[in-house]
Amino acid sequence: MSTKRKTVDVAILGMFAAITVVLQLLSYAVKIGTFNLSLVLIPIVLVSVLYGPKQGAIIGAVFGVIVTIASATGLDLGGNVLFLSSPVLTTLVCIGKGAFAGFFAGLVAHPIKSKNVYLAVILAAIIAPITNTGLFVLSMFAFFRDTLTVWADGADVVYYAIVGLIGINFVIELFINLVLSPVVLRVTKAFSKK
Repeated sequence: MSTKRKTVDVAILGMFAAITVVLQLLSYAVKIGTFNLSLVLIPIVLVSVLYGPKQGAIIGAVFGVIVTIASATGLDLGGNVLFLSSPVLTTLVCIGKGAFAGFFAGLVAHPIKSKNVYLAVILAAIIAPITNTGLFVLSMFAFFRDTLTVWADGADVVYYAIVGLIGINFVIELFINLVLSPVVLRVTKAFSKK
């Protein structure tokens, strides 16, 4: 790979990292009812498909760093509860779930992109939120069970995790990714031709 190509790839990755930061910060301000409108997985999905699992993991980790900062500062109230309980575990969970979301999406989708880029984007748009949410819920059970029990407020913890943590927020996030990721890819391809 030429030096010029590497420079372009680093610049594009930097652009996607900046977009990820902006979208995550916007998600704290834009709400649908009580749920944050999160578009942040779209750049993770696109990088994972177009550049591969390693680059997807990098952009996912950027997302995780922003979530960690929001948790530490109280911008993310639920994350702040976890951060106050265990800053190290919260940091590892936030960065890990984001990085793995990008990595697994790229691992599955990147090899398919040469055959059908839209199928690859749809697969990545499914895998990224499942990984992100799944690792968060598993981490809650593994590391923050006491907090999870308090949040459940007397309800069955498993039921609360499925309805409260996964529930509608996950469905909205999955739907947004499935609809917007292919659209953003099409727009990106149209602009890159010009």
